[in-house]
Formats: sequence, C-alpha cells, structure tokens
Amino acid sequence: MAFTAADVKNLREMTGVGMMDCKKALAASDGDMDKAVEYLREKGLAASAKKAGRIAAEGMAYAAVIDGVGVVVEVNAETDFVGKNEKFVDFVKGVAATVASENPVDLDKLMECKYNGTGLTVLQQQQEMVLVIGENIRVRRFARFAGGVSVPYIHAGGKIGVLVNLDVEGEVSDKVREIGKDMAMQIAALNPRFWDKSFVTDDVLAEEKKIMLAQMDNDPKMASKPAQVKEKIVEGKLNKFYTENCLLQQEFVKDGDMTVEEYMNAGAKEAGVKITLKDAVRFEKGEGIEKKQENFAEEIASMVKGNG
Repeated sequence: MAFTAADVKNLREMTGVGMMDCKKALAASDGDMDKAVEYLREKGLAASAKKAGRIAAEGMAYAAVIDGVGVVVEVNAETDFVGKNEKFVDFVKGVAATVASENPVDLDKLMECKYNGTGLTVLQQQQEMVLVIGENIRVRRFARFAGGVSVPYIHAGGKIGVLVNLDVEGEVSDKVREIGKDMAMQIAALNPRFWDKSFVTDDVLAEEKKIMLAQMDNDPKMASKPAQVKEKIVEGKLNKFYTENCLLQQEFVKDGDMTVEEYMNAGAKEAGVKITLKDAVRFEKGEGIEKKQENFAEEIASMVKGNG
C-alpha cells in the first residue's frame, strides 16, 4: 500500500518521531498506520524510551546574546564525549535560539515550541537527537533576559554558563561588556549565593545570627559576655558573611584591593556611564543530578554470568 506526505506528517504527530524514521516505518509497513506505529515502538520509540531512563548528567551549559536577548540554557547528555559532539552543540545552540525568539514561560512550554528553523517541536527534535546520537539527551533548564544589557560567559567549553544582566545609563561600549564579562567570570569561579547583600532575605539573616549566637554560647570564652557585646560581634561576623556570599561585596579576583562593586563602579566611571547589576544566572552542567557510579567488577561478573 502506498503512503503520502500527509501520512508521514500524521505519523510524526502521533508518535513524536522524526520524519525520516516515519517514512521508513511506513515503507516497512506498506503504508499501514497501525503497523507503522508498532514498528516505531519496536525500533525507534522503544530505543528512545529506554535511553530516556538513563542518567544524563553531562552535556553543556551555554550562554549567548541572540538578537539582543540574553539566554542561558543547560542540556544534558550521558557522557562528556557527546557534550563535545558538533551535532549536540548545534542542538544546544538551537534550543537557545528558540528560547530567545519564542519567550516560553517554562520548560514545558519550551518543549512545545517549534525548534529553531524547523517544523518540529523542541521535544521532537530532542527525540531525534536521542536516536541520532544514541544517548539520553534532555533539555533541563533555561533563563532569558530581554531587557537591559546581557553579557554571557561560558567556562571550560560548557561546564558552566553564566549570564549577567546590567542596567546601563549611557553608551554600551566594549568597556561595559568587559566589566560584565569580568563579573560573569567571578560568578563562574566563586558561585556566590547572592548578587548583593540587599538580596539576602530576613530569614537567611535570622538563621545566620542564630548560628553565630549559638556558637558563642558554646564557647567558654564568649558565653559569659553581655548580650550587647555579642550583638556587636554578630554584626562583624555578618559583614564577613556578606564578603563571602554576596557577589558585589566579594573581593574582586583580578584585584584583591577592591570589591566587585568597587571594580564595577570604577569601570563605569572610566566608561562615562552608570552601571547597576540587575540580575545574573549561573548554570553548572549536571548540578544537583546524581551521577551513576560505574562498578566494573559487577559489570564483568554479570557478563560472565550471562555467558555461562
């Protein structure tokens, strides 16, 4: 039985599998739609589903400014090798371009968007990549800044992706972008919990104070000191907390004689502008994903047992 382009389109919409695989399935099934679906489950979707259950903690984080929109994404794969694969890298860049152009509200909506320059959704393109590359691939997260001045930084070929978003009053020069990149590099290196001390919530401050006071109560030399003295000591300790955990209060890694905020303000004065840090995002590939620990002894034992 012959099949038409409409049949291929329908099969693709039914299964989410790529066009070429749908053509092969219909050819192998003489145009019978039910048999084609069964064929894909056996050959394509079954393989994809199996791979989808495997842990994907490698891949890459990618940051870029696309048509004036700042974007950072993380796409995971199973091995570091695939993270350097040209087709995989192109897929990641395509996901970033889709985020920039479509402005999805969340990950689910992104997966429903048409993938950049194609008729496929991002989910369908991801499924095609699984079949082409042979590993589980997963778009994990993204962030997007449409306003302000975004400056991207990618560390170690995609191990970390950082996007800094600045409010700039004046001309956006190369000096401004240099300041943004230096701040992004600081974020990549030191991973501060907060961008500025004003971002630290009352709950966090209360918890830190509680811990500091408890430490003093447990210290025989400090326990007997008056409450007002302890409060002053806590204030000093909080300043140290800010310098360790807040980007703008941190010591600037390229010049230990100034803070990041002092560097930003000095650079802004040199460029003849005013710069304010609006926001930033730092993605580290595989962050928070439990990686599979290979046990080669068990693997070899199971292989021997299987051959016995």
